[in-house]
Amino acid sequence: MIYQRLVKELLDRVIASGLLLLLSPVIVLVTGLIWVKTAKNPIFTQSRPGYRERIFTLYKLKTMTDECDEHGQLLPDNQRTTTIGDWIRKYSLDELPQLWNVVKGDMSLVGPRPLLVQYLPLYNDYQRKRHLVKPGITGLAQVNGRNKLSWEEKFEFDVYYVEHISAWLDLKIVLLTFQSVWLKKGVNYNEDTTSTYFMGNPSESDKALMKQPRDIKGEAST
Repeated sequence: MIYQRLVKELLDRVIASGLLLLLSPVIVLVTGLIWVKTAKNPIFTQSRPGYRERIFTLYKLKTMTDECDEHGQLLPDNQRTTTIGDWIRKYSLDELPQLWNVVKGDMSLVGPRPLLVQYLPLYNDYQRKRHLVKPGITGLAQVNGRNKLSWEEKFEFDVYYVEHISAWLDLKIVLLTFQSVWLKKGVNYNEDTTSTYFMGNPSESDKALMKQPRDIKGEAST
């Protein structure tokens, strides 16, 4: 508890401030490349829920355009991701502006990733526990599969972290993060999208149906 409330927050701000100074040339260079390639604002901002579901502004580097189809719907992620954006995502450089979120106190270096505001009404009580700590730039789910995980698996890792937070666990996650970024593991869910949308929790009958064996047509066998 002392680590979470005092030591962790102090370490977060000191380390994030140092990293911002150290990596500022990289951030400026990458931001400039995005500006040249897209001729638009290279910074992506979005409202996200943080500690105890308080809303804050998340900062990222833009890796996709805002191109839409003839119906005004955004094109699939793989069609909107720029060449420079694809490279940036592979090495998670788009997350670097979130160091400023850490300095401001919105986020932590390690914690559950901040998700979309529209997901808030969809969580059950167990999943909502992920907001009992500050969201992080990296987290336990990110080093155990990132976008390759199902939503249930992500939430299990998030809640496990909340219930077992410690200096040792944070250090382990940071070290595994460097390994995941280096190996570029789990960046995309599939070729068309960087992640799937959370649609809420299935009913008990739906869960039972999903557990039934499937035939080759993808229908439940009887």
